[in-house]
Amino acid sequence: MYLSDIHTHSIASGHGTTCTISDMAKEASHKGLKLLGISDHGLGTLTSGTSSYFRSLPFCPKKRFGIDVLYGVELNILDIDGHIDLSDDLLNGLDYAIISMHQQNYRSGAAAENTLAYINAMKHPAVKVLGHCDDPHFPVDYRTLAIAALQENVIFEINEASLSPNGYRGDTTSNATEILYFCQKYEIPIILSSDSHGKDHVGDFTYSAEFVHQAMFPESLILNNQIPKLKFFLQTR
Repeated sequence: MYLSDIHTHSIASGHGTTCTISDMAKEASHKGLKLLGISDHGLGTLTSGTSSYFRSLPFCPKKRFGIDVLYGVELNILDIDGHIDLSDDLLNGLDYAIISMHQQNYRSGAAAENTLAYINAMKHPAVKVLGHCDDPHFPVDYRTLAIAALQENVIFEINEASLSPNGYRGDTTSNATEILYFCQKYEIPIILSSDSHGKDHVGDFTYSAEFVHQAMFPESLILNNQIPKLKFFLQTR
């Protein structure tokens, strides 16, 4: 069992999700999690939270239903220069940021171009996690990306929504395998992420946990159960 999930979305992300942060935290507590991270989509996502929403998050309770809660954002990468869709003044108030590519916000190029976009975006000190970069719609050079992540102190996620048979990204297994290979080679930690939109899949790592275990990826490099280390990593700029 894994005790933390930091890639989750509330009603502020849109997508038809109606769950509040309290709904998410209550469900996470029922499932035995110790740490929940709320990472709603940045402003570039249609129907996502407003600037006022992200500005209010630093004042929200850090404990709900007996579990620790962190407040972050899943940023959209906008171009090859690594521009992102939340201002520095808002990012400075959040606990962490995930960076991701979405078709609505980023036009995919060749692997070298996409890799450069990730590398440029991860240079922002708030960025701590590479979100679902297993997506075959956005090919990347995983070796180059891993070396850059090591230099910038950024980690990869293994995304449950990607590996689920019902996932919309297609077959991500070969890309996820490459991620694990280079993370082990360069000793880069990972996290398992539910990418849950709403409460139903909070803390659900059914496919991602099986995947990393079958790959015999070292448990010592999986941060979900290393709560103090994970919190320190996320909040260190």
